[in-house]
Amino acid sequence: MIPMRRRLLALLGPTVLVPTLAACGAVGADDSDGPSVVASFYPLQYVAERVAGDHADVEALTSPGQEPHDLELTFKRTVEVAEADVVVFLSGFQPAVDDAVEQGGSEHVVDAADVADLRPAAESEEEHASHADEEAHDHGALDPHFWLDPTRLAKVADAVEQQLAEADPDHADDYAANLAALQDDLTALDDDLMSGLEDCRVDTIVVSHNAFAYFAERYGLHVESINGMTPDAEPSPAHLAQLSDLIETEGITTVFSETLATRELADTLAGELGLGTAVLDPVEGLADAGSDDDYLSLMRGNLAAIQEANECT
Repeated sequence: MIPMRRRLLALLGPTVLVPTLAACGAVGADDSDGPSVVASFYPLQYVAERVAGDHADVEALTSPGQEPHDLELTFKRTVEVAEADVVVFLSGFQPAVDDAVEQGGSEHVVDAADVADLRPAAESEEEHASHADEEAHDHGALDPHFWLDPTRLAKVADAVEQQLAEADPDHADDYAANLAALQDDLTALDDDLMSGLEDCRVDTIVVSHNAFAYFAERYGLHVESINGMTPDAEPSPAHLAQLSDLIETEGITTVFSETLATRELADTLAGELGLGTAVLDPVEGLADAGSDDDYLSLMRGNLAAIQEANECT
């Protein structure tokens, strides 16, 4: 951890940094008997908290209500990443986190991109061209939204358990037990989704942004997005016209918006076509800090929303 501080001091100057470091304090063994864990955004935070149990405090870099695609890190957050005993992140999703991890010195890092079997991002030629110069939204040609397939999230949980056990071997048995409980919950969720979406009148969902490819692939659905891979991507008139034709042909009755992004386009499209609207949560983050929801409840909420909209039996 000390080399990271020295690099930061050299880059930004001792006059500026020393008071800041003193104010924000160390994150890690000085504050707790257990390992310090940093997770970049909510699905990874959820996994880390479930596996760590009572033995570690998990700090999320993305706050409730914050759009994770747009995350920028303060200096304090960068120090937290550098000093964490275990870091859980998704490379290519949040460039600021990628930079902090690269500069940091944690010995125990879980990059979900290495274990979740990411698939190529499905972008149209038009969308690819419009994003060509948007470095902040470059996913390295891979779709980052793997957590909407619980079986892929389970693979990340395995990796988190391994790194926690290495960082804190005294509690390795507890981490293994916590992992087993989480795996049981994820398996039950996967079973519910598989059976609940097996027989639907409509097998296509229209969503705000292209976050549901893993979900659709796992559960036999087709997905069409209004925006692109990120919520702030702007659709072209030609794309909206094609989408309108598809909706009419497929007999789609509902346009899905989401919790952390604007629903203006979804509402406009639904209004023009006389369709209903509903929320389909990409589970990128909790809506607010006081929410009683978690990954499991949000995913089951998605199941209920699709069952109603697509007339599943």
